[in-house]
Amino acid sequence: MSGRGGLRAHLLDAGLAGVVATSREASLRSYRLFAARDPRVLIGIDPQGAWGQRDLLRLMAARCGVSADPRHTSGHDVIDPERTLAALDAFAERLAAVAERRGPVLLGTGHPHRLLGFYVALADALSAAGCAVLTPAQGRRVDMTTRFGLRTYRLDYVRKVALVRDADSGRPGGEPGAHTHSPLPVRTALAAAAEAGGPLPELVIGDHGWVCGAGQLGFEAIGPGDTNDPALFVGEAEGSVSVAVPLDDGVRPEHYRPLTRYVLNRARLSQ
Repeated sequence: MSGRGGLRAHLLDAGLAGVVATSREASLRSYRLFAARDPRVLIGIDPQGAWGQRDLLRLMAARCGVSADPRHTSGHDVIDPERTLAALDAFAERLAAVAERRGPVLLGTGHPHRLLGFYVALADALSAAGCAVLTPAQGRRVDMTTRFGLRTYRLDYVRKVALVRDADSGRPGGEPGAHTHSPLPVRTALAAAAEAGGPLPELVIGDHGWVCGAGQLGFEAIGPGDTNDPALFVGEAEGSVSVAVPLDDGVRPEHYRPLTRYVLNRARLSQ
């Protein structure tokens, strides 16, 4: 695979764009919850605008390519691959800019089962370019509300990419990490960096609460978002998120490798 045309074909073949696995029902439910200001869907964003359901549907149609028809209520959602490619170009520009000035960066994921490899490759490339890849609050406990009630996690790093693990795990470091949308991990990491006297990241790269939580605090933040993640795209529209890349964030890990090569090539960070 080479170039933009090859990546576009891959996006469609792998279900990263085009018809995606995320259901229309799941997306519309997220828009309803966001409009109701449910913190589970806000994931760290404090919206400035009113953002009713119709507003969100129009926004997601413009940013992702989902159907703008409110009567379309079932089936699979759709992401326009051209919008994904344009956002990946913008994502690469932000990587290039921070690499050029050798700024400190922070990477974290709430999708370690799927996206960890993507972020590890970015961390390696940015480190090789002279950026300090920060790892604040290693081992710090983070209490998060889940559907099972309040649970305690530990902030951990895998090759300088942050994630959370169940604090009660019998094999510390052995499990791949927990899936979470919470902004609490990035808030914990940023607070620890500030308490230590810095440095603070000039760019935060991640997904879910990592992007929204950092962006809401005034840090430049970029990352991928699915059609049921309206918070990233609202943040982008309002200026608290620098780049939100529309794509399915739940496909097999190997399907993200061509995206990694593409953005690193565009950012002139290929090794």
